[in-house]
Amino acid sequence: MQLIKDLIYRFYENKLLSEVKGEKPPRHVGLILDGNRRFAIERGLKTITEGHRKGADKLDEVLSWCEELKIRNITVWVFSTENLSRSQKEVKELLQVIEGKIQQLSQDPLTHKRAMKIKAIGKMELLPETTRRVIREAEEATGNYDNFSLNIAVGYGGREEIADALKDLIREKFSNGGSLEDIIRQVTPEEISRHLYTLDLPDPDLIIRTSGEIRMSGFLLWQSAYSEFYFCDVNWPAFRKIDFLRAIRNYQQRERRFGR
Repeated sequence: MQLIKDLIYRFYENKLLSEVKGEKPPRHVGLILDGNRRFAIERGLKTITEGHRKGADKLDEVLSWCEELKIRNITVWVFSTENLSRSQKEVKELLQVIEGKIQQLSQDPLTHKRAMKIKAIGKMELLPETTRRVIREAEEATGNYDNFSLNIAVGYGGREEIADALKDLIREKFSNGGSLEDIIRQVTPEEISRHLYTLDLPDPDLIIRTSGEIRMSGFLLWQSAYSEFYFCDVNWPAFRKIDFLRAIRNYQQRERRFGR
């Protein structure tokens, strides 16, 4: 019976893959990796941290799917500013998982074969020095690559990003000798965009959230004004290739109007 199920799954996966490859892929996909804790509880894992580890492992598969579809920019939200309010023990263990994953990716020969740039976005000053060091090392090891971009939102909050962008914009204009009225006139959407964490990236075409939650929670709040959204019931560690392909197919079937 399991063999039959596997064959049906494989047939359906190949069918979806064929459909998706026939259309233009999104340039930039954002992923809200939700459901690690629920996965751990539902599967009876020994600790919540095991759920986070399973979620970290899932990223390797998703990167291979993106490469197959020629999706060149991926942003994954792994740790929000709100996560800092969890118990000290859980925060420490989650950050250790994140550090281990970033380090593994930066040292993986496949990362360098893909010419994949790793960049962290968020309020780095809120993170412990060990996490910041691992991030710096990964960014330095991959900083010259431009074929594939993996952006890791850690210590990230959408409102904080916009506030930081405005502070940077005002600070820049003030340092150039602008008057208050000059600075106010120059606070435009285009100027704010120039000071976001994602300055060098196209805005996300598609944002996927796992675990059945139908909200954005502030992820890429500014950049997602015209993004398409896809909400998937499955918890992140159980996210399958057919779930990903369904999301891409759904995106490709939509008519994007960009507010027009």
